[in-house]
Amino acid sequence: MAMPMVGRAPAVEELRRAWARVHAGGKPITAVVTGTAGTGKSALVGAVLRDTGDATVLAGAARVHSPAPYDWLAAVLAGRDTTGFDVPPDALAWLKQDPDVPRERYTPDALLRIAVATVRALVGGAPAVLVVEDLHALDPASLNLVAELAATDLPALLLVTSQPATAAVSPQLAERTLARLGGRPGAVRRHLSGLLPAEVGEILRQVYGSAAASPDVAEAVWRRTDGNPYRLSELLAVEGEAILEQPRPDLTAREREVLGLLAEGMANKQIATALGISVRTVTVHVSNLLRKTGASSRTEAALWALSGRRSGDHQAGWRDNRRAARSQSSA
Repeated sequence: MAMPMVGRAPAVEELRRAWARVHAGGKPITAVVTGTAGTGKSALVGAVLRDTGDATVLAGAARVHSPAPYDWLAAVLAGRDTTGFDVPPDALAWLKQDPDVPRERYTPDALLRIAVATVRALVGGAPAVLVVEDLHALDPASLNLVAELAATDLPALLLVTSQPATAAVSPQLAERTLARLGGRPGAVRRHLSGLLPAEVGEILRQVYGSAAASPDVAEAVWRRTDGNPYRLSELLAVEGEAILEQPRPDLTAREREVLGLLAEGMANKQIATALGISVRTVTVHVSNLLRKTGASSRTEAALWALSGRRSGDHQAGWRDNRRAARSQSSA
């Protein structure tokens, strides 16, 4: 499901300002957004791209399982008309990863220059956005190209997302590339962490209504997802509004038995007789139940037990206990 952009407003605004500067003055700016998987890097890029109007956007990423040389540029070139580009046709076909092209006969430096020239031809002279998604997964040739593009005078916002370099195909090269990009004059650097419990609560309120989530529910959901937006979206998709229910306390088997009989209105002595335990032990269990369910009295705990929070297994167990209690009472 689409997640509200909660907790990311400062990052979105900073990137929008960077694009506005590129659009107004044609000066290149590099922006690097890092974060672990699922923290919303792609959503952030999408929010920025919605404000770019009809500007040229060149976007590419690595192939997931088998990165190949110049994956980013091959993705950018896919389906584009490159007729009339002032680059060698055989090199261009190789950069497109055409399977029928013979093994390239250019040196790595020559191919890098041709790749930069190709991007220049695609951008033209108008402000553009170059989107490099998941830099950590790119091949070494693409990493070199991205670093080279950051050093050009292209009128472009070079918008890069990446997981930490430790997750990269080439960790050391990815780390050096990220350092080079982040060290560019005027570069924008943003790291996305997990959401805070209050931000998770705000998302729940936006999705389910202004009074949908109590702080306790927000805290419980935050703990289940570690504040990760992707995991939160998956949880909401699977559980829906059921996620707003207060989590059941972790009751022991004996506490569930006592609670079931308590819901029948039995006194401590009757519960002790039904379960074959002492009255003192029942008193301890009742005290624990009040604490765990947040009830202030036996009656409130009984109402909690009858409120529909019970699972089918618990209900079956309680029915068995009630039958046992009734048979003992009538004996």
